[in-house]
Amino acid sequence: MSDPARLLVVEDEAHLAAGLKLNFELEGYAVDVAATARDAARLLARPNGYATIVLDVMLPDLDGFALCRRLRESGNYTPVVMLTARSAAEDRIRGLEAGADDYLVKPFQLDELLARVRSQIRRSQWERKRSGTAPLGNRLTFGQAHIDFSAHEVSVAGESLHLTRLEFDLLRYFADNAGRVIGRKELLEQVWKLRNYPNTRTVDNFVARLRKHFEIEAARPLHFLSVRGSGYKFVPEGSG
Repeated sequence: MSDPARLLVVEDEAHLAAGLKLNFELEGYAVDVAATARDAARLLARPNGYATIVLDVMLPDLDGFALCRRLRESGNYTPVVMLTARSAAEDRIRGLEAGADDYLVKPFQLDELLARVRSQIRRSQWERKRSGTAPLGNRLTFGQAHIDFSAHEVSVAGESLHLTRLEFDLLRYFADNAGRVIGRKELLEQVWKLRNYPNTRTVDNFVARLRKHFEIEAARPLHFLSVRGSGYKFVPEGSG
C-alpha cells in the first residue's frame, strides 16, 4: 500500500489551519502545518517533499507571494494553491506571477479547495508518468530551445531552464497557435483565465520574459513578435 500524499498547509490562523488539516486528513492525506514562512521553509527542506502546498497570502513574517517566488527561484516547483482574502484581479495576477498554480479567495467552499488540490496532484502525477514518453506532437524545437510539454522539460542551448507554470502555459498557448496573431484579451482569457481585465501590461511583461529566455537578442525577437495594434505572433522558424 502506497503512502498517502503529503500536503503542507501554510496558514497563521490557528482555527482555519486546524480545520484544513482535519478535513484533508479525512480525505486520506498526510498533512503538515506551518504558521509562518520560516516554519514552512524548514519543513520544505525535509527530504521527500510535498504533493501540494496550500499557501495563505497573509503571513506574520513574509507574505505568501514572496514565499512562493522564493520557492520557484530555488527550483522548487511543488504545486501551490494560494489562499487570500483579497478578491481583486490584480492580486490574482500577482499570485500567478509569483509562481502559484491556483488561487482561491476566502471565504471559500471546502469542497472547492479539496477539488483544486486533487486537480494539482493529478496533474503532477500525470506529468511524471508522461515524462520520457511524450509523443512527437508534445515536443517543440525552435531556435536553440527544446521543449517537452508532457515532461515539463525545457532546455536552451543544451542548458536546462525552469519556467513558472504561467510562463509554461503561455508558451504552450503560443505553440498551439503558431503563426496566428493573438490579441492580449485572448491571452488573458485563455492563459490567465481572466475576463474583462483591462491591464494589458501583464501580457506584455510575460512575453518579455519569454523573449529573455528564448531569444538570442530580446530587443530584436525572431520568434515572439509584436504585431502593432493587434497583439503577438509566435513564429517557430524565426522571422529572419
